[in-house]
Amino acid sequence: MSDESTGSTGEVQLDNGVFRVTKWTIEPDGVIPMHKHDYEYVVVPMVTDTMRVRNSDGTEIVAELEAGVSYTRAAGAEHEVSNPNGTADVVFVEVERL
Repeated sequence: MSDESTGSTGEVQLDNGVFRVTKWTIEPDGVIPMHKHDYEYVVVPMVTDTMRVRNSDGTEIVAELEAGVSYTRAAGAEHEVSNPNGTADVVFVEVERL
């Protein structure tokens, strides 16, 4: 998935029916629009940086990413992810358990 108007790109690297692995890149001031995760997933940051997460209920958090330090989220998570005022791309790999 690539959308120049949002400044974000998702590149599916693997989808074998058990796992889907997607590399996400969010350019400075880019956004991954509001979406809902149907599956439990793990995020593996490729950079040390911050990104903003706006949840469907309107709450926001600043996610502190550390390269190589993974975290997980439950299925059903619904949010928008952005790189406001960034000076470099935010890059992470998302691993979904299908």
